[in-house]
Amino acid sequence: MTVPLILETDLREVLGEINQSLKRMDERLNRLEIGQARLEERLQATQTRLEESMDSLEQRLETIETEQKILVKDVSNLKGVKALIVPIVVAVTTSVVTLLIRAIPNP
Repeated sequence: MTVPLILETDLREVLGEINQSLKRMDERLNRLEIGQARLEERLQATQTRLEESMDSLEQRLETIETEQKILVKDVSNLKGVKALIVPIVVAVTTSVVTLLIRAIPNP
């Protein structure tokens, strides 16, 4: 024959233990929520800094592109001037040689 097992516990004691467990879980949940809020703040600050850096880089890139266009124009203008310098040098040299030849007395 089997003897029935009688379990005697105070309900107040069991509920107290459950309540303590719930309090610990609530405290842990609160710490997790606080940690998550801090992480979100840090993430937002990092995102803001990255956006500011990107804006700054975009402005610098636009400035560089503008300066590059100006330099390309200046270089092409210099190439045009270079093409004019050769005929001017030839003309001046010819004039100097002509003057030297005319300066020689005729016999």
